[in-house]
Amino acid sequence: MTRLTAALSVLALGLTALAGQAQAGPDEKDVARMISFGGVCSSCDLSGRKLTGARFMGASFVKGVFVGADMRGAAFYGSNFQGADLSRADLRGAEVRGANFKDAIFSDAKLSGLESSGASFENANLERVDLSSAELHGANFQSAHLDRANLSNAELPAANLGGVDAHGADFSNAELDGANLTGGRFERANFRNASLNSVLFRDGAFDGAEFRNADLEGANLSGADLSGARGLEQDQLDEACGDGVRLPRGLSVKPCGPNARRITIMRHMPPPPPAPPKPPRPPAAAARAAEVARAKAVAAQKAAIKAQAEAERAEALARSVERP
Repeated sequence: MTRLTAALSVLALGLTALAGQAQAGPDEKDVARMISFGGVCSSCDLSGRKLTGARFMGASFVKGVFVGADMRGAAFYGSNFQGADLSRADLRGAEVRGANFKDAIFSDAKLSGLESSGASFENANLERVDLSSAELHGANFQSAHLDRANLSNAELPAANLGGVDAHGADFSNAELDGANLTGGRFERANFRNASLNSVLFRDGAFDGAEFRNADLEGANLSGADLSGARGLEQDQLDEACGDGVRLPRGLSVKPCGPNARRITIMRHMPPPPPAPPKPPRPPAAAARAAEVARAKAVAAQKAAIKAQAEAERAEALARSVERP
């Protein structure tokens, strides 16, 4: 049995019950009928495979190889793809919930329309990736490589882009409200018409970056180098604040001050936390002890009432005896 066949046998949790279903053999490229993957398959090679609509639920593909794989419409729920190679893979319209792609390679991959919530792309290679119109709410891109990546029209509210390399990346018409861009390299990046409300630009580099018609309301520009930025207007900066920021000649921004607050604006509120679990039922011994204690308390209360009544009768009798 080949390594690929063994891997798929271990990882398949369920198959569709459709007529004419085929098993994936060592020479077959189409395994789209394999619906759910779980378990562990480190360093598995699924390059060029057709995995459209596949579901990866709690699976571990650490350092797996998916070069050029067709994974359109696939779903990744709580799965681990750390260090995996997804170069040139097609993940258009895929859904990613709480998955880990730390150190993964996505260079030249197609991820347009990707739907993500709480996914981690920390230190991932996303050079020249197409993430246009992707929904990346709260995604973690810390120290990721986004050189010449296309994130136009993407939604990245509250995303972490701290320390990224995003030279020449396209964020035009993107929504980055409440995002963290601290220490990022955004030379020649395009933020035209982007929504940058309450974004933290601290210590970022933006030489040659385009900001025409970008919304900077509530943005914190402290420490950022915007001296070579293009398209900035004074009315945009009047909505922001910054301490120690470098701006193009003739432009200024008000200081943030020591009490500056960062407000995160999110289009979609996160779901409420689940209700706390009910307290466990006490064991039988503890229940009996509690019942005995309650009985003693009731008896003590009755005794106190009886004693008070006897005292009142004794007092009344004494008063009647004292009368002439």
